[in-house]
Amino acid sequence: MMFDKLDPLSASQARQGIRRLLVLSGEAAWCEAQCRRLSASSPGDWLWVSPRQRPGLHCAPGALRTLLGREFLHGVFDARDGLDAEALAALSGALRAGSWLVLLTPDWQHWPAQPDADSVRWSDSPQPIPTPVFIHHLQTCLEDDSQTLLWRQGAEPRWPADCARPDWHQVNGAPLAGQQEILAHLRQMSDGVAVVTAPRGRGKSALAGMLIHDWPGPCVVTAPARAATDVLARHAHDKGLFVAPDALLLALEKGTAPSGDWLVIDEAAALPTPVLRRLIDAYPRVLMTTTVQGYEGTGRGFMLKFCASVAQLRHYRLNVPVRWASGCPLERFIDTLLLFDDTLPTLNSDLALTTDAPVSDLWQRAPARAGQTYRLLSGAHYRTSPLDLRRMMDAPGQYFALTRARDIPLAAAWLVAEGGLSPALSLSVWAGVRRPRGNLVAQSLAAHGASPFAATLKGLRVSRIAVHPQWQRRGTGSHLLASLAQFAHGYDYLCVSLGYTAELWRFWQRAGFQLVRFGTHREASSGCYNAMALLPLTPAGQRLTQLQQSRLARDVPWLAREVDQKIPVNALAASTLNKRDEWELAGFAFAHRPPEASLGSLQRLLLNVSLPLPALRAWLEQHHDSATICAMLSLNGRKALLAAWRAETAQALSALDEARTRALAQRLGNVKKF
Repeated sequence: MMFDKLDPLSASQARQGIRRLLVLSGEAAWCEAQCRRLSASSPGDWLWVSPRQRPGLHCAPGALRTLLGREFLHGVFDARDGLDAEALAALSGALRAGSWLVLLTPDWQHWPAQPDADSVRWSDSPQPIPTPVFIHHLQTCLEDDSQTLLWRQGAEPRWPADCARPDWHQVNGAPLAGQQEILAHLRQMSDGVAVVTAPRGRGKSALAGMLIHDWPGPCVVTAPARAATDVLARHAHDKGLFVAPDALLLALEKGTAPSGDWLVIDEAAALPTPVLRRLIDAYPRVLMTTTVQGYEGTGRGFMLKFCASVAQLRHYRLNVPVRWASGCPLERFIDTLLLFDDTLPTLNSDLALTTDAPVSDLWQRAPARAGQTYRLLSGAHYRTSPLDLRRMMDAPGQYFALTRARDIPLAAAWLVAEGGLSPALSLSVWAGVRRPRGNLVAQSLAAHGASPFAATLKGLRVSRIAVHPQWQRRGTGSHLLASLAQFAHGYDYLCVSLGYTAELWRFWQRAGFQLVRFGTHREASSGCYNAMALLPLTPAGQRLTQLQQSRLARDVPWLAREVDQKIPVNALAASTLNKRDEWELAGFAFAHRPPEASLGSLQRLLLNVSLPLPALRAWLEQHHDSATICAMLSLNGRKALLAAWRAETAQALSALDEARTRALAQRLGNVKKF
């Protein structure tokens, strides 16, 4: 009876050009059986997205990004063990008109209390945890959505409500009005960079293909995966030369890159920022297409961070769906579930402001305000994504502080509790022996810093901070940070880890934060060097901050050689070794501290010994790369080189003080057993 009634419903939604969600909730075997019957009765691709390998068309949730740009008829999302929200959104965007997205879930009543395997990715917990806040949110959205077919084991299906819709006519390959207007502008470009953004299904890739097809000269195409360019290639009628991003970068370095009037980068937000920068500099005209929703690459960050830095960028938008009808129930449901509408309210400038103390239960206490907070963070911060929505709702140790006008957040800070490790565990982190999950800054202060016991202190890390655009540059963010210092009882410091820019650092510096670490490698996502800063709240926090600052000032002359960015620290002339240097060098020689974390102390060591130390001097004084040093010393790869560096460090320490070195080695040997 169920499937007899389903057939005409499937036929009508194909005529209307819409997609719907069908939820099967119950025992695993029951869900599987109903899904098999459904796929047998309705022809289609039936792409299964599941962590469990299975026959037929299958994709793991984490690999779904490789299918961006492709289209499928019907899909199954297996959420019986866990729910990857980004993958669910990506699957919905890959289904063509007429499709069902079948969601397999655990038993409805037990689902909120069941551990979610996906939580291991974002909760910093070693084992899966229950995620009741998000699951209740999802269940509420499903129960409130009149267009979802909800079938719970042991109950009658709840069918979608009748809704009159006109028949939908699929596009015939000719550009729609919005595409025609953008193509006219692109065809007149003599040089420069253009970007087309839109939600999924609006014809961005098709537009890029049309441009290539009509352009008289050569065009080069790149994308995160070749499969992602299927739609583009179809509309380009196989014109355009596809080159994978890494192969194109290599060809540019060798001077053998293919020439082209255009470089078209499809799904551009999924590529790292440094890669994009190099690619757009190599061609006279560049067209990038991407969405601004968080499940594709860096999502909104593509506009907030990368595109904002491109001079005279031409930005175009597509709004009308091409691959399904306007008002598609599946698209509307995903937008509601994952809060993809991040439109912010317009505010009066004379409203009185209230700042709330940080709370961990914002979603339970005030779900509407929590949703506004997430939209504020999503609209203002380049990294916010559906994974963050799940973390925000259910991960332990998350706190949210708001500055609001009445009930509308004007500024929001997302805080994460860190530190409080035992002395033994903190020492093991410092020695490079242990790296427990979480505690980003607290662990880095130990693993890369001056104090073996830095991670025993407790800190609140500002993971995100956002200010409503109408209230920016009015001190609102600084006011919120100042309030946090008053509310953070029981913590030794506030901290932040940031992709360093001079402008961003000025904001944190004005709020009283003090720079304590500066990385030597640019982050792939932002293209910036990582920096960390502390705002001490207790005497212990003040001592740690001063210690880390002093170490950074002693090391900065050597750090400055490794980076092409001015480090805002006044250098201290420090050529002698102190006790902390000796500890740090012993941690490198006899434990597993990374060489980059010991850069300054290793340089000072070389100034204080006259031993040859060929491996260390080749790296630190002669500035050879690892491959060259290995060739010079007949070493078999990086692992052998690292062993040589550690052995030479131990040799130099022994030359300075053999008895003390032996004692340090013994103590660190005990740490390695921890």
